[in-house]
Amino acid sequence: MLRLNRHANYDRYPAIHVPVEGPCAWRGWMAILEQIRAQVSQGARVIAVECYPGVLEDELAEAFSQGIQPALLLRTRDCWRPSAEIEALVARDLTDDPVFGRMNGFTIDDFAEPGLVDQARAALDSAQGLVLILGTGTQLIAPAPDLLIYADMARWEIQLRLRAGRVGNLAAGNERERPALKYKRAYFLDWRVADRIKRELFERVDFLLDTNEACAPKLVTGEAFRGALRHAATRPFRVVPFFDPGPWGGQWMREVCGLPEGPPNYAWCFDCVPEENSLLLDFGGVRIEAPAIDLVFQHPRELLGDPVHARFGAEFPIRFDFLDTMQGGNLSLQVHPLTEYIYDKFGMAYTQDESYYMLDAGEDACVYLGVKQGVDRAAMLRDLYSAQSDGAPFDATRYVNRWPARKHDHFLIPGGTIHCSGANAMVLEISATPYIFTFKLWDWGRLGLDGRPRPIHLEHGAANIQWDRDTEWTRRNLVNRVEPIADGPGWKEERTGLHEREFIETRRHWFDSPVSHDASRGVHVLNLVEGREAIVESPSRAFEPFTVHYAETFIVPAAAGKYTVRSAEGAGRCATVRASVRTAP
Repeated sequence: MLRLNRHANYDRYPAIHVPVEGPCAWRGWMAILEQIRAQVSQGARVIAVECYPGVLEDELAEAFSQGIQPALLLRTRDCWRPSAEIEALVARDLTDDPVFGRMNGFTIDDFAEPGLVDQARAALDSAQGLVLILGTGTQLIAPAPDLLIYADMARWEIQLRLRAGRVGNLAAGNERERPALKYKRAYFLDWRVADRIKRELFERVDFLLDTNEACAPKLVTGEAFRGALRHAATRPFRVVPFFDPGPWGGQWMREVCGLPEGPPNYAWCFDCVPEENSLLLDFGGVRIEAPAIDLVFQHPRELLGDPVHARFGAEFPIRFDFLDTMQGGNLSLQVHPLTEYIYDKFGMAYTQDESYYMLDAGEDACVYLGVKQGVDRAAMLRDLYSAQSDGAPFDATRYVNRWPARKHDHFLIPGGTIHCSGANAMVLEISATPYIFTFKLWDWGRLGLDGRPRPIHLEHGAANIQWDRDTEWTRRNLVNRVEPIADGPGWKEERTGLHEREFIETRRHWFDSPVSHDASRGVHVLNLVEGREAIVESPSRAFEPFTVHYAETFIVPAAAGKYTVRSAEGAGRCATVRASVRTAP
């Protein structure tokens, strides 16, 4: 039986309203091609349509060919090296592991066959009339086109297309490959290469083409799009959440967040993962969806603040997401790598330290965390290997602490700590960003949604379990470390974590009157964990009031500076959990 907070009014499609003067965005091929033809009539002869991997290039090629009738169409896919050469080139960094690869420095030039690129350039030079260049890496053929259109899309839509077999990976021709392997390749290879192109071209883009919805594109001028990102970097905003089912998923989000029927459950929600989530930018009624990472790339200092940007560069280091096991099952028993391990094995500069904040909990909810006092590590590893090789059940409660979990409890999980959420819990996971590096130790003998066993990584896991994080250490350091910080009329502030080994600081504020915050030292990420609705305001009126609802995560950029959060009229007592990067005073 679900015990839900029914005063929620969760907004699944939060939009940033961009102040505009005159038309700058259009929807549908007819209106879009009219704008492109106008550019051609003004003298544009070479048009490049740069495509993020996952864009349906054939659809774009057909629409542009019919709409502007180029004398010559050049496709970057015709310039790739033989697939065997590319596979040999990327093998070391892609690895043969089904989940993990290494972060790397590949660029689009590594995929191109110089002779084929020279042929395309020669064809461009000798062409008479209008030339259209389309695909990923158009600058290989035309470094300075007359008109540059960037066809972009959200990474979650890319993943849906990978799963459906609609697209393959960059220069791979592998549409029929297993979705999990295509996702891995996209994460470690495609997106790194494409992001390097994006960051190089962004200031020169004349138009951005939103291709998230097949056959229903939208277009915005590059100038207006860049202005929208500047606007977003100065005020509170939300990214577009994405919900996905899983083998352990529950039913809490379906009801509280108003999700559709169809999937058997909803397990995950990425509610603040800018590398995965998108932004909805409203230009006078035309809503453009673009990857949230575009904002991180374009305005890292305004978004993150100087101290955080100095440490992480153009990377958003804080992640908020939901893990729903209400009427579901346990998460996999797992451990995240230590900092030196993730750097040595995978090329990542920092690891996934995390925490579980209990947004809601059933009567029997629990969190598995830390090994039991005096655990026999040899016996535990032997039983884990036996469960993996022979299918024997693994008795987790024999080796791992099982802590009761209640609404608003906070469990801290620095890298190297064995953990998982139990069933009938609604977890707000607050963590560092490298979310893909999870070493599963035991998955409770079940299959994934694809009917296959999910990959287990006992070798990696065994190398990272910190055996001294036993029952007493865990109780003292990781379970509900709540510390009063300050209070005032109608509000109080508590420190809830994280552990001193983790770079994220979390504060909880209970309030029925305005609470003051200051993000100027570094970006803040907050979730309204109690109360129907709250209002975020600028004391200096630097931004318009911003409304948030129960369970919604929102970002306050460093450039927004000081702000207040108050309960909306009639909302009663509210609470937020706020995360920020620890910085020197």
